[in-house]
Amino acid sequence: MGGSSNTTTTTSGGGGTGGKDKDKGKGKGSPAAFTEGERVLAYHGPLLYEAKVQKTENREDEWRYFVHYLGWNKNWDEWVPSDRLLKYTEENIRKQQELTKNQAVDKTIKTGRAAQNNPKGSNADAKTNKEDTKGVVKGKKRKNQLGNEVAIIPKLEKERRSSESLLMSQFPLTLKKQLVDDWEFVTQLGKLVKLPRSPTVDDILKKYLEHRIKKDNKISDSYAEITRGLRCYFDKALPAMLLYKKEQKQYKEEIKGDVSPSSVYGAEHLLRLFVKLPELLASVNMEEDALNKLQQKLLDILKFLQKNQVAFFLSAYDGDSKGADAVKGK
Repeated sequence: MGGSSNTTTTTSGGGGTGGKDKDKGKGKGSPAAFTEGERVLAYHGPLLYEAKVQKTENREDEWRYFVHYLGWNKNWDEWVPSDRLLKYTEENIRKQQELTKNQAVDKTIKTGRAAQNNPKGSNADAKTNKEDTKGVVKGKKRKNQLGNEVAIIPKLEKERRSSESLLMSQFPLTLKKQLVDDWEFVTQLGKLVKLPRSPTVDDILKKYLEHRIKKDNKISDSYAEITRGLRCYFDKALPAMLLYKKEQKQYKEEIKGDVSPSSVYGAEHLLRLFVKLPELLASVNMEEDALNKLQQKLLDILKFLQKNQVAFFLSAYDGDSKGADAVKGK
């Protein structure tokens, strides 16, 4: 996530918990600073991420908290000390946004400096200038590209690179909240999205292409390629990494034979794919400039989802949908 392993010690930024919260978690008989089920902001590397406290533990007179990072794979769940956590307040949310913004600025500055070291007109520049998004997704020599098989679990260093990506740093806040609500409906309330959804992922991607054609007054091959690639990614990634455990039974009941997930599932599960895309794209061998161009187009699709959030997303899930009864007793 933030460029550190689960065993990473608190960064200098972790001191931001400061005074009262930090002291509250220490000392014999002191109460826990955070409670089970509480939404918090957690340091992971230099950045703050939304998380939920799942367990608390007092060991050797110091409180520890087992947290789940909202919108991230449970593999990132970990025990953290009090000084890695902040209360979920407006002030701390602003701090989270400032840290993310500052890191994006730092990365831009570093990229600019690297570009200055390359002479104009060099072969590297010429290659970069010719690289467009269509080439990114259609390159014949690239084995792991949009539309083809991808590595579901990329190497840790590539996950670190992906977590700092343009896509995640500019992820719309209203859609982040949508992801949190989605997580709570399924994992905490035991409610599932009623299937088949309308509009489906196929419908949404078609609507997006129609939107681009109307906006650009032409058919863009690059956007058409990306939507096809997204559909393929979705169909392959859904059963492997986009479903919560409570949704597995429902998937097996709905997806049979030649039925594709993109023709059954909707915006709720498509949004989960966007959280995973940086991780998936990290396994694709492409130059940084080309990757940034691709992410700009993916951000445009995210903004389209945000603009149509009311029409595309459910405001509540159906607890009586297929598979829900099977999970209530678990």
